[in-house]
Amino acid sequence: MTLLKVENLSIDFPTPDGLVSAVHETSFEISAGETLAIVGESGSGKTVTNLALMGLIPPRTANISGSAIFESHDGPIDLLSIDRNELRKYRGKDIAMIFQDPMSALHPFYTIGDQIIEAHQVHNQVDMKVSKARTIELLELVGIQGAGTRLKSYPHQFSGGMRQRVMIAMALVNNPLLLIADEPTTALDVTVQAQIIKLLEDLQKEFKMAMILITHDMGVVAGAADRVNVMYAGRIVESANVRDLYGNPLMPYTQGLLASVPRMDRPHTNRLAAIPGQPPSMIALPSGCSFNPRCGRKDEVGANKCETQMPELTPRGSGHLSRCFIGESV
Repeated sequence: MTLLKVENLSIDFPTPDGLVSAVHETSFEISAGETLAIVGESGSGKTVTNLALMGLIPPRTANISGSAIFESHDGPIDLLSIDRNELRKYRGKDIAMIFQDPMSALHPFYTIGDQIIEAHQVHNQVDMKVSKARTIELLELVGIQGAGTRLKSYPHQFSGGMRQRVMIAMALVNNPLLLIADEPTTALDVTVQAQIIKLLEDLQKEFKMAMILITHDMGVVAGAADRVNVMYAGRIVESANVRDLYGNPLMPYTQGLLASVPRMDRPHTNRLAAIPGQPPSMIALPSGCSFNPRCGRKDEVGANKCETQMPELTPRGSGHLSRCFIGESV
Protein backbone atom coordinates (compact mmCIF):
# COMPACT_ATOMS: atom_id res chain seq x y z
CA MET A 1 0.00 0.00 0.00
CA THR A 2 1.29 3.44 -0.94
CA LEU A 3 1.61 5.48 2.25
CA LEU A 4 2.88 8.74 0.72
CA LYS A 5 2.75 9.90 -2.89
CA VAL A 6 4.52 13.14 -3.78
CA GLU A 7 3.86 14.63 -7.22
CA ASN A 8 5.53 17.60 -8.90
CA LEU A 9 6.82 19.16 -5.70
CA SER A 10 8.56 22.48 -6.35
CA ILE A 11 9.98 24.80 -3.67
CA ASP A 12 11.28 28.27 -4.52
CA PHE A 13 12.66 30.87 -2.12
CA PRO A 14 12.49 34.51 -3.27
CA THR A 15 15.63 36.37 -2.17
CA PRO A 16 17.11 39.80 -2.91
CA ASP A 17 19.66 38.07 -5.16
CA GLY A 18 17.09 36.10 -7.13
CA LEU A 19 14.82 33.08 -6.96
CA VAL A 20 16.39 30.04 -5.27
CA SER A 21 14.91 26.93 -6.94
CA ALA A 22 15.56 24.50 -4.11
CA VAL A 23 13.35 21.68 -5.44
CA HIS A 24 11.99 21.35 -8.96
CA GLU A 25 9.02 19.13 -9.96
CA THR A 26 10.06 16.20 -7.79
CA SER A 27 7.87 13.10 -7.60
CA PHE A 28 8.29 9.94 -5.53
CA GLU A 29 6.32 7.58 -3.31
CA ILE A 30 6.89 5.31 -0.34
CA SER A 31 4.97 2.23 0.72
CA ALA A 32 4.00 1.17 4.23
CA GLY A 33 6.93 -0.48 6.01
CA GLU A 34 9.46 0.58 3.36
CA THR A 35 12.72 2.47 3.83
CA LEU A 36 13.41 5.09 1.18
CA ALA A 37 16.83 6.75 1.26
CA ILE A 38 17.32 10.20 -0.25
CA VAL A 39 20.98 10.91 -0.93
CA GLY A 40 23.02 13.72 -2.42
CA GLU A 41 25.48 16.47 -1.60
CA SER A 42 24.61 19.39 0.66
CA GLY A 43 22.20 21.75 -1.07
CA SER A 44 20.68 19.11 -3.34
CA GLY A 45 17.19 19.57 -1.87
CA LYS A 46 16.99 16.53 0.44
CA THR A 47 16.13 18.23 3.71
CA VAL A 48 13.98 21.04 2.33
CA THR A 49 11.80 18.46 0.53
CA ASN A 50 10.97 16.78 3.81
CA LEU A 51 10.60 20.02 5.77
CA ALA A 52 7.90 20.93 3.26
CA LEU A 53 6.15 17.59 3.88
CA MET A 54 6.21 18.32 7.62
CA GLY A 55 4.80 21.82 7.10
CA LEU A 56 7.90 23.37 8.67
CA ILE A 57 8.65 25.93 5.95
CA PRO A 58 6.89 29.23 6.71
CA PRO A 59 4.56 30.04 3.75
CA ARG A 60 5.75 33.66 3.64
CA THR A 61 9.33 32.56 2.91
CA ALA A 62 8.73 30.10 0.08
CA ASN A 63 6.57 29.27 -2.93
CA ILE A 64 5.52 25.60 -2.62
CA SER A 65 3.51 23.75 -5.26
CA GLY A 66 2.58 20.17 -6.04
CA SER A 67 0.84 17.55 -3.92
CA ALA A 68 1.80 15.04 -1.21
CA ILE A 69 -1.02 12.60 -0.49
CA PHE A 70 -0.47 10.88 2.86
CA GLU A 71 -2.63 8.00 4.10
CA SER A 72 -3.16 9.07 7.69
CA HIS A 73 -5.19 7.20 10.31
CA ASP A 74 -8.11 9.49 9.37
CA GLY A 75 -7.77 8.87 5.63
CA PRO A 76 -5.85 10.56 2.80
CA ILE A 77 -4.67 14.15 3.32
CA ASP A 78 -2.56 16.48 1.18
CA LEU A 79 0.34 17.55 3.37
CA LEU A 80 1.07 20.54 1.12
CA SER A 81 -2.41 22.06 0.94
CA ILE A 82 -3.96 21.14 4.29
CA ASP A 83 -4.50 24.00 6.75
CA ARG A 84 -1.40 24.44 8.92
CA ASN A 85 -3.43 24.22 12.13
CA GLU A 86 -5.03 21.01 10.90
CA LEU A 87 -1.62 19.59 10.02
CA ARG A 88 -0.58 19.86 13.68
CA LYS A 89 -2.99 16.98 14.41
CA TYR A 90 -0.84 14.67 12.27
CA ARG A 91 2.66 16.08 12.76
CA GLY A 92 4.29 14.22 15.61
CA LYS A 93 1.61 11.54 15.55
CA ASP A 94 1.10 9.98 12.10
CA ILE A 95 4.26 11.50 10.64
CA ALA A 96 7.33 12.34 12.74
CA MET A 97 10.84 13.63 12.09
CA ILE A 98 14.27 13.16 13.66
CA PHE A 99 16.24 16.34 13.07
CA GLN A 100 19.88 16.56 12.07
CA ASP A 101 21.20 18.28 15.19
CA PRO A 102 19.59 16.98 18.41
CA MET A 103 21.24 19.69 20.51
CA SER A 104 19.38 22.34 18.50
CA ALA A 105 16.13 20.35 18.29
CA LEU A 106 15.92 19.68 22.03
CA HIS A 107 15.04 22.65 24.26
CA PRO A 108 17.96 23.35 26.60
CA PHE A 109 15.77 24.70 29.44
CA TYR A 110 13.50 21.66 29.80
CA THR A 111 14.32 18.12 30.92
CA ILE A 112 14.16 15.42 28.27
CA GLY A 113 11.32 13.81 30.25
CA ASP A 114 9.22 16.99 30.07
CA GLN A 115 9.79 17.25 26.32
CA ILE A 116 8.85 13.67 25.47
CA ILE A 117 5.87 13.67 27.87
CA GLU A 118 4.60 16.86 26.21
CA ALA A 119 4.89 15.23 22.75
CA HIS A 120 2.71 12.38 24.03
CA GLN A 121 0.20 14.60 25.85
CA VAL A 122 -0.41 16.78 22.79
CA HIS A 123 -1.84 13.85 20.81
CA ASN A 124 -3.32 11.68 23.57
CA GLN A 125 -5.99 12.59 26.12
CA VAL A 126 -4.46 10.53 28.91
CA ASP A 127 -3.31 10.98 32.49
CA MET A 128 0.19 12.36 33.07
CA LYS A 129 1.19 9.05 34.68
CA VAL A 130 0.36 7.22 31.43
CA SER A 131 2.49 9.63 29.41
CA LYS A 132 5.36 9.30 31.89
CA ALA A 133 5.20 5.50 31.72
CA ARG A 134 5.17 5.66 27.91
CA THR A 135 8.19 7.98 27.97
CA ILE A 136 10.16 5.62 30.21
CA GLU A 137 9.19 2.71 27.95
CA LEU A 138 10.50 4.49 24.84
CA LEU A 139 13.71 5.63 26.51
CA GLU A 140 14.41 2.05 27.59
CA LEU A 141 13.58 0.85 24.09
CA VAL A 142 16.18 3.16 22.53
CA GLY A 143 18.85 2.08 25.01
CA ILE A 144 18.90 4.83 27.64
CA GLN A 145 20.12 3.21 30.85
CA GLY A 146 18.26 4.15 34.04
CA ALA A 147 15.44 5.73 32.03
CA GLY A 148 13.33 6.41 35.10
CA THR A 149 15.97 8.68 36.64
CA ARG A 150 17.27 10.18 33.36
CA LEU A 151 13.86 11.78 32.81
CA LYS A 152 15.07 14.66 34.97
CA SER A 153 18.26 15.20 32.96
CA TYR A 154 18.76 18.11 30.58
CA PRO A 155 20.01 17.72 26.98
CA HIS A 156 23.51 19.00 27.79
CA GLN A 157 23.91 16.14 30.28
CA PHE A 158 23.78 13.57 27.46
CA SER A 159 26.40 12.66 24.87
CA GLY A 160 25.70 13.22 21.17
CA GLY A 161 24.69 9.62 20.64
CA MET A 162 22.41 9.63 23.68
CA ARG A 163 20.75 12.88 22.56
CA GLN A 164 20.04 11.27 19.20
CA ARG A 165 18.44 8.33 21.02
CA VAL A 166 16.28 10.78 22.96
CA MET A 167 15.17 12.36 19.67
CA ILE A 168 14.27 8.91 18.32
CA ALA A 169 12.24 8.17 21.46
CA MET A 170 10.37 11.46 21.09
CA ALA A 171 9.64 10.79 17.41
CA LEU A 172 8.28 7.30 18.15
CA VAL A 173 6.29 8.08 21.29
CA ASN A 174 3.02 8.24 19.28
CA ASN A 175 3.63 5.23 16.98
CA PRO A 176 3.94 7.16 13.68
CA LEU A 177 3.13 5.63 10.31
CA LEU A 178 6.06 7.46 8.70
CA LEU A 179 9.37 8.50 10.25
CA ILE A 180 11.65 11.01 8.52
CA ALA A 181 15.26 10.71 9.72
CA ASP A 182 17.31 13.71 8.59
CA GLU A 183 21.04 12.86 8.69
CA PRO A 184 20.58 10.91 11.95
CA THR A 185 24.28 10.00 12.21
CA THR A 186 25.85 13.40 11.44
CA ALA A 187 28.71 14.37 13.82
CA LEU A 188 28.69 10.95 15.50
CA ASP A 189 31.70 8.67 15.48
CA VAL A 190 31.61 5.56 13.30
CA THR A 191 30.75 3.12 16.09
CA VAL A 192 27.83 5.24 17.30
CA GLN A 193 26.64 5.75 13.71
CA ALA A 194 26.32 1.99 13.28
CA GLN A 195 24.44 1.72 16.57
CA ILE A 196 21.95 4.44 15.60
CA ILE A 197 21.29 2.94 12.15
CA LYS A 198 20.82 -0.54 13.66
CA LEU A 199 18.49 0.94 16.27
CA LEU A 200 16.37 2.62 13.58
CA GLU A 201 16.17 -0.63 11.61
CA ASP A 202 15.06 -2.59 14.67
CA LEU A 203 12.49 0.01 15.71
CA GLN A 204 11.11 0.26 12.20
CA LYS A 205 10.37 -3.48 12.22
CA GLU A 206 8.88 -3.31 15.71
CA PHE A 207 6.63 -0.34 14.95
CA LYS A 208 5.91 -1.49 11.35
CA MET A 209 6.44 2.05 10.07
CA ALA A 210 7.81 3.47 6.84
CA MET A 211 10.99 5.55 6.97
CA ILE A 212 12.59 8.22 4.81
CA LEU A 213 16.33 8.28 5.50
CA ILE A 214 18.06 11.50 4.41
CA THR A 215 21.83 11.25 4.13
CA HIS A 216 24.90 12.15 2.09
CA ASP A 217 26.66 8.96 3.18
CA MET A 218 26.32 6.19 0.59
CA GLY A 219 27.85 3.77 3.10
CA VAL A 220 24.91 4.28 5.47
CA VAL A 221 22.39 3.64 2.69
CA ALA A 222 23.75 0.26 1.57
CA GLY A 223 22.53 -1.77 4.51
CA ALA A 224 19.59 0.34 5.64
CA ALA A 225 17.41 1.16 2.61
CA ASP A 226 15.05 -0.70 0.30
CA ARG A 227 15.05 1.99 -2.40
CA VAL A 228 17.22 5.04 -3.08
CA ASN A 229 16.48 8.42 -4.65
CA VAL A 230 19.61 10.33 -5.67
CA MET A 231 19.10 14.11 -5.76
CA TYR A 232 21.21 16.77 -7.45
CA ALA A 233 20.42 20.48 -7.79
CA GLY A 234 16.83 20.07 -6.63
CA ARG A 235 15.95 17.14 -8.88
CA ILE A 236 15.89 13.36 -8.56
CA VAL A 237 18.54 12.15 -11.01
CA GLU A 238 18.32 8.42 -10.30
CA SER A 239 15.94 6.12 -8.46
CA ALA A 240 16.23 2.36 -7.96
CA ASN A 241 16.14 -0.39 -5.39
CA VAL A 242 19.34 -0.48 -3.38
CA ARG A 243 20.79 -3.57 -5.12
CA ASP A 244 20.28 -2.15 -8.61
CA LEU A 245 21.69 1.22 -7.67
CA TYR A 246 24.89 -0.18 -6.19
CA GLY A 247 25.26 -2.93 -8.79
CA ASN A 248 24.46 -0.85 -11.86
CA PRO A 249 24.51 2.94 -11.30
CA LEU A 250 23.50 4.66 -14.53
CA MET A 251 23.75 8.40 -13.89
CA PRO A 252 27.35 9.75 -13.81
CA TYR A 253 26.60 11.64 -10.60
CA THR A 254 25.56 8.42 -8.84
CA GLN A 255 28.65 6.72 -10.23
CA GLY A 256 30.75 9.54 -8.79
CA LEU A 257 29.16 9.23 -5.35
CA LEU A 258 29.80 5.49 -5.26
CA ALA A 259 33.37 5.87 -6.53
CA SER A 260 34.14 8.08 -3.54
CA VAL A 261 33.14 5.39 -1.01
CA PRO A 262 35.50 2.55 0.01
CA ARG A 263 34.22 -0.85 -1.12
CA MET A 264 34.71 -3.97 0.98
CA ASP A 265 33.75 -6.31 -1.88
CA ARG A 266 36.52 -5.17 -4.25
CA PRO A 267 40.33 -5.06 -4.13
CA HIS A 268 41.76 -1.75 -2.89
CA THR A 269 43.91 -1.14 -5.96
CA ASN A 270 43.02 2.44 -6.82
CA ARG A 271 42.66 5.71 -4.95
CA LEU A 272 39.15 6.89 -4.23
CA ALA A 273 37.91 9.34 -6.87
CA ALA A 274 36.26 12.65 -5.98
CA ILE A 275 33.64 14.36 -8.14
CA PRO A 276 35.36 17.44 -9.62
CA GLY A 277 34.04 20.94 -9.04
CA GLN A 278 31.29 22.17 -6.74
CA PRO A 279 27.49 21.89 -6.74
CA PRO A 280 25.90 24.74 -8.73
CA SER A 281 24.29 27.84 -7.28
CA MET A 282 20.55 27.28 -6.96
CA ILE A 283 20.02 30.88 -8.05
CA ALA A 284 21.85 30.44 -11.36
CA LEU A 285 21.64 26.81 -12.45
CA PRO A 286 23.57 25.89 -15.59
CA SER A 287 21.59 25.39 -18.78
CA GLY A 288 20.79 21.85 -19.83
CA CYS A 289 21.64 19.08 -17.38
CA SER A 290 22.59 20.65 -14.05
CA PHE A 291 25.43 18.15 -13.63
CA ASN A 292 27.03 18.81 -17.03
CA PRO A 293 29.81 21.22 -15.79
CA ARG A 294 31.14 18.43 -13.53
CA CYS A 295 30.37 15.42 -15.74
CA GLY A 296 33.31 13.53 -17.24
CA ARG A 297 31.11 11.55 -19.63
CA LYS A 298 29.14 14.25 -21.44
CA ASP A 299 31.35 13.85 -24.54
CA GLU A 300 29.76 10.42 -24.98
CA VAL A 301 26.48 12.19 -25.82
CA GLY A 302 27.89 14.80 -28.20
CA ALA A 303 26.29 17.71 -30.04
CA ASN A 304 26.31 19.82 -26.85
CA LYS A 305 23.07 18.07 -25.90
CA CYS A 306 23.95 17.97 -22.20
CA GLU A 307 24.65 21.72 -22.19
CA THR A 308 21.36 22.67 -23.86
CA GLN A 309 18.70 20.14 -22.82
CA MET A 310 17.51 18.79 -19.47
CA PRO A 311 17.09 15.00 -19.65
CA GLU A 312 13.88 13.47 -18.34
CA LEU A 313 13.76 10.97 -15.49
CA THR A 314 13.03 7.89 -17.59
CA PRO A 315 12.77 4.10 -16.96
CA ARG A 316 15.93 2.07 -17.57
CA GLY A 317 14.66 -1.25 -16.29
CA SER A 318 12.39 -2.71 -13.63
CA GLY A 319 11.79 0.21 -11.26
CA HIS A 320 15.11 1.86 -12.22
CA LEU A 321 14.88 5.51 -13.32
CA SER A 322 17.72 7.71 -14.55
CA ARG A 323 17.97 11.33 -15.69
CA CYS A 324 20.74 11.03 -18.29
CA PHE A 325 21.13 11.06 -22.06
CA ILE A 326 23.81 8.35 -21.93
CA GLY A 327 21.28 5.70 -21.04
CA GLU A 328 18.95 6.86 -23.80
CA SER A 329 21.66 6.56 -26.45
CA VAL A 330 22.61 2.97 -25.58
